[in-house]
Order: sequence, then structure tokens, then C-alpha cells
Amino acid sequence: MTGAFMKHFAWLTLCLAILSGCATTGDPVSSNEAIRASAYRAPEAPEITIFTMVNNRSGSGGHSAMLVSGSERVIFDPAGSFKHSTVPERGDVLYGVSPSVELGYKSAHARDTYHVVSQKFVVTPAQAEIALQLVENNGSVSGSFCTNATSSILRQVPGFEDVGVTFFPINLMNQLASKPGVITDKYYENDAGDVSDGAVALTF
Repeated sequence: MTGAFMKHFAWLTLCLAILSGCATTGDPVSSNEAIRASAYRAPEAPEITIFTMVNNRSGSGGHSAMLVSGSERVIFDPAGSFKHSTVPERGDVLYGVSPSVELGYKSAHARDTYHVVSQKFVVTPAQAEIALQLVENNGSVSGSFCTNATSSILRQVPGFEDVGVTFFPINLMNQLASKPGVITDKYYENDAGDVSDGAVALTF
């Protein structure tokens, strides 16, 4: 093997190791009726929030996702593993994202080994609707492509064109940390963590 090939192989191996936190568990398809019935529109200003799951020990990133709040509030959870019987899903988009569902989503990912960084941007209604259309039209994402999909979609939203496409959650998080208007929050829990239904209690 040539030196160039070996370097390329080593880089791919490293990528797969770092990105192993994004793992798809199937592609649920909720009915139109369930999606319409669950629709939630926030009374606050439109927003786009990027979630990054960060390893408490190493500081490496495990997953990226995007909350969009416009005419309705959804979470684009590419190749994500969050599942709950009260939260319809189609094409990696979680619908009916009330504050309770958002908290349940973060709680499902936060644990003794990971915390969740939220980077919120208040946007215009037009920006939010573009983002909403983009995540709904994107479709399901392959495992390990969560940050690639999130960054690719975000850079298509006016005002975020300078975001570089990346496979690495921490890279995306660091890019957004320097953008004007970012509101950053960190969510911690000290338990084993579980993203399955029943382990996530949602109140309405």
C-alpha cells in the first residue's frame, strides 16, 4: 500500500470511530393525521437551535441535531435514536416539539457520559420556514452522517451561508460559537441515559 493510501485509510477509520455516536435505528413513518394532530407552534420568536452531544470525558462530539421553530416546531434528528410513542416522526424529523418534548429529547441524550450543548439563534419567520422546508425535504440520513446533514442544511438558510459542511459535531459547534447572536446553554444529567419510549417521561 502507498503512503497516501494508508493516510487516507487511517483518516476514514478515525472518522468512523468519532462518528459512531450517530447510529440509525430504522425509519419510522408516521401518518399525516398523526403529524397534523401533534403540530405545535411556539408563541416565542422563530428560532433555529443546534444540539451537540458532547462526551464529558474526552470532549468529543457524539451527535448533532437541529430544532426549527417557525409555523411549527420540529427537531431534525438525522440518524438519531430518539423514539417516543407520542412524538410522530418522518424522514428523521420529530414533530410536535413542545417545550416538554424538547426537554425530553435533551434528557434522553444527557447522561453521566454526555451533556447536550444548545446553540440557539433567533431568526426571521422566512428563515425558519426555509429551514423547516429543508429538513422536511431532506429525508432520512445514513448512520454517521448526522453532522454532515445538519451543517449542509444549515448553510442553505440565509444568514448561515458561511457555515462549513463537516462530519464532526465539535467542528460545527465551534463554528456556531463565533456567530453573532448565538445563545448557548449546556444541559447535564447524571444517569445512565436512555433514548427509548418509557424511559423518557413527557408531560403536556
